[in-house]
Amino acid sequence: MPERGAVTVPWPERTPAALAQALGGSGVLEPWRHQAEAAALAAAGTHVVLATGTASGKSLGYQLAAGTALHEDPTGTVLYLAPTKALAADQLQAWRALARDGATWLRPAPYDGDTDPADRKWAREHANVLLTNPDMLHVGILPHHERWSRFFRRLRYVVVDEAHVYRGVFGSHVAVLLRRLARVCAHYRSGRGEDGGNAAGPVFIGASATSADPAGSFSRLIGAEAEAVTRDASPHGAVTVGFWEPELTDRRGENGAPVRRSATAEGAGMMADLAVTGTRTIAFIRSRRGAEAMASAAKRELAEVDPSLPPRVAAYRAGYLPEERREVETALRTGRLLGVASTPALELGIDIAGLDAVLVAGWPGTRASFFQQVGRAGRAGQESVALYVAGDDPLDTYVVHHPEAVFELAVEDSVTDPANPHILAPHLCAAAAELPLVPDGLDAFGDPEQVRSLVEQLVEEGYLRRRPAGWFWTHPEHAAGLVSLRDDGGGPTDIIDTETGALLGTMGSPQTHYQAHPGAVYVHQDRTYLVEDLDEDAHAVLVSRASPDYFTQARDITEIEVLDTVERLDAGDLQWCTGPVKVTTQVVSYQRKALVSGEVLGEEPLELPARDLFTTAVWFLCPSETLVAAGLTMDRLPGSLHAAEHAMIGLLPIVASNDRWDIGGVSMALHPDTGQPSVFVYDGHPGGAGFAERGFHEAEAWLQATLDTVRSCACPSGCPSCVQSPKCGNRNNPLDKDGAATLLAFVLNGVRAAGARTRQPGVPRPGGDWSGAEEWGIDGAGGPARDVPSAGHGSGDS
Repeated sequence: MPERGAVTVPWPERTPAALAQALGGSGVLEPWRHQAEAAALAAAGTHVVLATGTASGKSLGYQLAAGTALHEDPTGTVLYLAPTKALAADQLQAWRALARDGATWLRPAPYDGDTDPADRKWAREHANVLLTNPDMLHVGILPHHERWSRFFRRLRYVVVDEAHVYRGVFGSHVAVLLRRLARVCAHYRSGRGEDGGNAAGPVFIGASATSADPAGSFSRLIGAEAEAVTRDASPHGAVTVGFWEPELTDRRGENGAPVRRSATAEGAGMMADLAVTGTRTIAFIRSRRGAEAMASAAKRELAEVDPSLPPRVAAYRAGYLPEERREVETALRTGRLLGVASTPALELGIDIAGLDAVLVAGWPGTRASFFQQVGRAGRAGQESVALYVAGDDPLDTYVVHHPEAVFELAVEDSVTDPANPHILAPHLCAAAAELPLVPDGLDAFGDPEQVRSLVEQLVEEGYLRRRPAGWFWTHPEHAAGLVSLRDDGGGPTDIIDTETGALLGTMGSPQTHYQAHPGAVYVHQDRTYLVEDLDEDAHAVLVSRASPDYFTQARDITEIEVLDTVERLDAGDLQWCTGPVKVTTQVVSYQRKALVSGEVLGEEPLELPARDLFTTAVWFLCPSETLVAAGLTMDRLPGSLHAAEHAMIGLLPIVASNDRWDIGGVSMALHPDTGQPSVFVYDGHPGGAGFAERGFHEAEAWLQATLDTVRSCACPSGCPSCVQSPKCGNRNNPLDKDGAATLLAFVLNGVRAAGARTRQPGVPRPGGDWSGAEEWGIDGAGGPARDVPSAGHGSGDS
């Protein structure tokens, strides 16, 4: 990726001299062109999204607009929203630096779960730049908007940083949340006007990674038309990008196939090698467990070289205590740390210059995310290197052998659906608790007729009450508690050390059945613990220090029920379908696996309750005799279906902008609803998130990529790079690679030849009768899709 020169422009005429001086304190003599363009659009009252590359100085664009506006209007306010606490903390330091260096009218303050009560009061009464996150806006600010009346009345700008993060289910929640915010602002006549108010509300400024349609994505997110600034005028050092596939080892998997060295182990070795040479490195990996394992492995390798080096490597992930996060961030920024193994939490716009190398262990889910992570290298202008290390799954294999899929295709568009009834309904309850819903105001949440229908249904179910003035929330419970923006129920669970009583960290409730069940190994900054008890009522996990020579992996079973077929493509006996389904999942046991070899040492049963998920799926079904005529045999059918399902799950992100942890799948040789061999791929969130539907409409591209991956893999009978899955609840048995290729070719040809779709009459709400809170993803229901074995029902994974 070649070096890029800067294009600067003069400071806008209205820029206060003190603000230009304060920005100059960080080395900015003149703004880059895209920064000035975004600030000018915002100053003119236009919603704008600045969609340029990593390290392109997007923050200065909104700092310039906001700092100028607050200088001209000393009573004005600005709201800054960040998707992570780490990013908000980093931005807080930047705003405070501006106030210190000359922009004395700026009064920035944080308002999140880590803020002390006294500091919260000061922020509410005095701050004119409030830095928070969507979660706190949802549960801590909007429900108490009367206390914030002065702030909302004078609100000039809402800054939505890293807007590309808000996709899928999380993005749809935030989209409705921003509509609630705009509604409250309109109530207080926020923005500009003769009395300081303006019914149109504040101007939204977005900062985003590049995407296929940044203006459209941001407009859908905020519910209003926005313009995009996409011409990147910032300088960037040359980055050499390498793609690396780990070698096959001598070790054999459970089905006898050779096992490829994991991306975690390979990345740890690379990070250790780079640390030895003094190269500052961030290694990105998707999972919390992976970040801990990579950091620990790198430390072990470094200890053999130089005892002073292991302390200069650390892990970084969600669930750490605030002081732990700040310590790692500061150590990385100052150079005390040479290497950090991180989840995507550090992918975002934290200002860390001088990084010489980035490792990306496993495909991060989207091309936009890949380029965000790669862009972390070379921020200081120096030449740097970025290495992508392929993991043992179909998508990674496809990417490492088809780099054109990364560099020659446009980055993905963000998929959000704020009209999803499972997402919108609880937000309508929260909105009614904030301000009564009125007929003329329903268009704030989408199509008025559809919203009214949903509101009336909430009245029938007893959630809202109709009165002459509108619809009211009349229950004593906190309405915002009906929905969690990120977790699908249960809220955070505390991890507590039984010996000291200390709080080690937190974990989302949906993850506890998989990562914090009794007997599980929990790792926290290279310290290992064993889980003694999971108390879901108390939201607590009790752990004790231990040094096991194994790690644990949970197994579950699943059942999937078709509720309706919304769309169907008929290709003779083959049917390609999408519609609402009910997925019932239960964690039933866990395996103990050797740390080094991954060998299964034993399996223990678990007694945990089942969880229901009402969502959307894409599936195909075909009579077994037709599949036999296509080249399969009855004895090969289960393994062929199972292998095809694994590969399809791995390749769905090729056509849908989804995080692969947001989807799951099931295959059955005889499904009880269809009565035929069937393969399902479903969204792992209540009501669906648009991924399965995208897969339905992009069937040909999806199936072609999946077939190409299976056929091009050099293994003889299936491996983790094509049809095996390390998370399969059925232990990757049975799997038939050749049969999967035959099956996928048959389905692809059928879908390609069909040429037309048939929409089925009637589109009921996903999830049925809406009578229970579980359908809204609260009280522990739902959650991201996980491993789903057959246990007599079906086979699959996520």
